[in-house]
Amino acid sequence: MKSHSIHVCRECGTTAPKWTGRCAGCGEWNTLDEERTSTARPASSLATTSLRDVGDEAFALRSTGVGELDRVLGGGVVAGSTSLLFGEPGVGKSTLALMVLRALAASGSTVLLIAAEESAAQVAQRARRLGEVPEGLDVASTTDVRAAGQLIAARRPTLVVVDSISAMSDESIPSVAGSVPQIRHGAELLCQVAKSTGAALILVGHVTKDGELAGPRTLEHLVDTVIRVEGDRHGALRLLRALKHRFGPTGEVGLLEMVHEGLRELPDASLAMRGPRLEVPGVVFSVTNDGSRSLLVELQALVAPSASSPRRVAHQVSSQRLSLLLAVLEARCAVPTSDRDVFAATAGGIPANEPAIDVALALAVASAAMDFSVPRTVVAVGEVGLAGELRAVSGLTRRVREAQRLGATLAIVPADGELERVEGITLRRCRSLREAIEAANHGTI
Repeated sequence: MKSHSIHVCRECGTTAPKWTGRCAGCGEWNTLDEERTSTARPASSLATTSLRDVGDEAFALRSTGVGELDRVLGGGVVAGSTSLLFGEPGVGKSTLALMVLRALAASGSTVLLIAAEESAAQVAQRARRLGEVPEGLDVASTTDVRAAGQLIAARRPTLVVVDSISAMSDESIPSVAGSVPQIRHGAELLCQVAKSTGAALILVGHVTKDGELAGPRTLEHLVDTVIRVEGDRHGALRLLRALKHRFGPTGEVGLLEMVHEGLRELPDASLAMRGPRLEVPGVVFSVTNDGSRSLLVELQALVAPSASSPRRVAHQVSSQRLSLLLAVLEARCAVPTSDRDVFAATAGGIPANEPAIDVALALAVASAAMDFSVPRTVVAVGEVGLAGELRAVSGLTRRVREAQRLGATLAIVPADGELERVEGITLRRCRSLREAIEAANHGTI
């Protein structure tokens, strides 16, 4: 068995035969770490199995005790599986993992927390903020991945959380903790232990300065599920998304709210965000579909005289779509925006980037520029084309039903597209953005 060394970038995982100051893959400086590799002997022959003879395997799902996380996971975690939980610092990854541990321990399951970044006292203090600490919630503070693997094999818990995988290391690997070889080796070892013991494993990961998952790209291939925790650390709303899930679909989204005690589930986020609002120009409601959920979003726009070069600022909405809509408003609807500052955002922290909110965003800008208010009982849904036409969007009936449930009485929608009749709400079918502006300006048919 021959061995040789290669150099692996800790940021993107690009390999190089020798050390260079700059990574050829991502362009970062001084990120290449040396890693020893070996050429293994040829593998022995393998037997094959016909897929026709393989029966269906039913993966038993176990609830995590957090309903919004179960929604994203398709019902719960699978024994022997590995899930990777990552997000920005302070977004609530450790708090969410601790909530899962508390819920399972309270139900009588054996759980274990491997704390690689905090002491047992720090973890206990955070756990008490969530409520009474149940029996059976054990913690071990270590950065030794081999010791952690031996403890898991000896205890055989139902669920184990490693917080975080970037802080774990093995002395036999000649590189520093957090490097690509250490993270890959640690993840491989812990995944093998989880599969052999049947324990569900949750690894907490870090992110790079670009907001992407830190560590080698192979880390995403090693695990069964990758979940990203999204949200502004200075805001309250948190979104859970599965970027990869071997045991189910990845289209669902979970919603949580950061409060003083920790994270609180939001099974109906639309009701939570529709609080008292001022009826002023520049505010229009729409409905966005995310997974199986329809969420009411409030689009806000402010148009002000520009002192020099006009600015376009977009927060939680697409800046490209905003620029397109401003051009359509000026060219097709005679709404002057080219010499004014335009600011657009969503209220409540929910991002709205799909084309279905085009009409609402355009109406918000138009009402701010023309100084008219859109009644709070009006919602607008639809995509806007460069010709100023309104295009049909998917799930229109579901969006209108959600708007009606939350008190809307008038829905401005495209003239095309399938839409079932919804009791209690009037539909205004519009072919162009100009028609939609007229309908919103009057607020009635």
